[in-house]
Amino acid sequence: MKKGMVMMIENRYVLGIDNGSQSTKVILFDMEGTEVAFGSCQLKDPLTPNPGVVLHPDDDLWDSVYQAIENCLNNFDGDRKSIEGIGLCTIRSCRVLLKENGSLASPVLSWMDERLAEPYKHENDQVHYVTSTSGYLGFKLTGEFTDTAGNYEVNWPLDRESLEWSTDDYEMEANGLNRGMLFDLVKPGEKLGYIRKEIANNFGLAEGIPVIATSNDKAVEALGAGIKNENSIMISLGTYISSMLIRDNDYENANNFFPTLSAIPYKYAYESNGIRRGMWTVTWFKKLIGEELVSNASKFGLTEEDYLNKKAKEVPAGSEGLITILDWLTSPDYPYRKGLMIGFDDRHTRYHIYRSILEAIAFNIKNNIDNMLEEIDSHISEIVVTGGGSKSDVIMQIISDLFGLPVHRRLGNSSACLGAAISTCCYLNRYEDFSEAMENMIKTDKTFIPNMENHKLYNKINETVVKNVRPHTDEVLKLTYSIF
Repeated sequence: MKKGMVMMIENRYVLGIDNGSQSTKVILFDMEGTEVAFGSCQLKDPLTPNPGVVLHPDDDLWDSVYQAIENCLNNFDGDRKSIEGIGLCTIRSCRVLLKENGSLASPVLSWMDERLAEPYKHENDQVHYVTSTSGYLGFKLTGEFTDTAGNYEVNWPLDRESLEWSTDDYEMEANGLNRGMLFDLVKPGEKLGYIRKEIANNFGLAEGIPVIATSNDKAVEALGAGIKNENSIMISLGTYISSMLIRDNDYENANNFFPTLSAIPYKYAYESNGIRRGMWTVTWFKKLIGEELVSNASKFGLTEEDYLNKKAKEVPAGSEGLITILDWLTSPDYPYRKGLMIGFDDRHTRYHIYRSILEAIAFNIKNNIDNMLEEIDSHISEIVVTGGGSKSDVIMQIISDLFGLPVHRRLGNSSACLGAAISTCCYLNRYEDFSEAMENMIKTDKTFIPNMENHKLYNKINETVVKNVRPHTDEVLKLTYSIF
């Protein structure tokens, strides 16, 4: 349907599901991408019965999806029968083992489980299917053994060009699988199946509404952020911080990024190296301050984070020489590395520390992005920042100043939910293609323009200190590692 007809259609809605590591979010959108209702549900803490083993307890993923849908619909006072489709986006890089009837043969393996670094090993005769979270949750919603090709990455026999399972018997065997153990594949934006009758009845939905496939969660987030041209990049500020570009061609043997599958069929998403425990570091610092932060924030009628951001805004760019190096959860390749704060003097307050953490996040992701851009011989002209961290005006301005580029914050509670809704609207022929849907459904909340004086200062700090500190600190940290 053409753009000129947008305002003629009313009371048509789609649900976008974003099932993540810590919670599931569900948003009801109208066909123009406006949020109509929101619901969420926290996941339980993962189980770690043995070193390297990380599991989602019980049927927690499905329970969280079901509850989040219910919470969202309870916040909607319109006609539930006017909901025409559901887009499903789920956490990536997990492994789900199912019995022949589709029930769990064992708890879902989290992406943090070390066993996922290796191909599947058949050790339980109850296991009939091996699938992803999108395959499993799609089955729970539809009863169909179908899954999106876009959520299969490492240790799966996927042909990345055709988006079909490989027909090479050797590749199947190398991944510990055979074709009978795998779900049928559909492409992002295609139908996984129709919602189960009993679920439709439970929620008061129309029977037979389609459930639509998306891709891996970061790629769906990039879709909902509006990343569609080669000069735009998404930075996702969550527990794990990374960035993503969209390209037409796959890339083999990348050194400084991970090429994955886009939420648009036959396109590819290049994901930079990331920051483990990225925005978690902010939570760590908030807990470190403790009750005094709560007391000070309440005096001003602000949330703890809003109060921190208010105080951090008063601290000059560069935190008056206090520099943080983010290694609160380092890579297994460098087990001796720890977080560092260098340059303390009597000027520095807890708010300097906070701003320095935000600046460290920006330095780290900037250098990771630069490494990726250098490898592919490309450049960027604009940045979209998503995730919970994007709510902070301070870090948004820091990123804009450091890169010297405009930085956009999109309107809404979840770019991944919106990406799932975009895929659904395309399936429903509401728009001619993904590009038109993105143009009509994505809205910008605020754009941050760089302060070029701060840009010069930040780049001087980055080039002279941040990029050169580890060769010096590594040797000291190796000594402390042997003790602690």
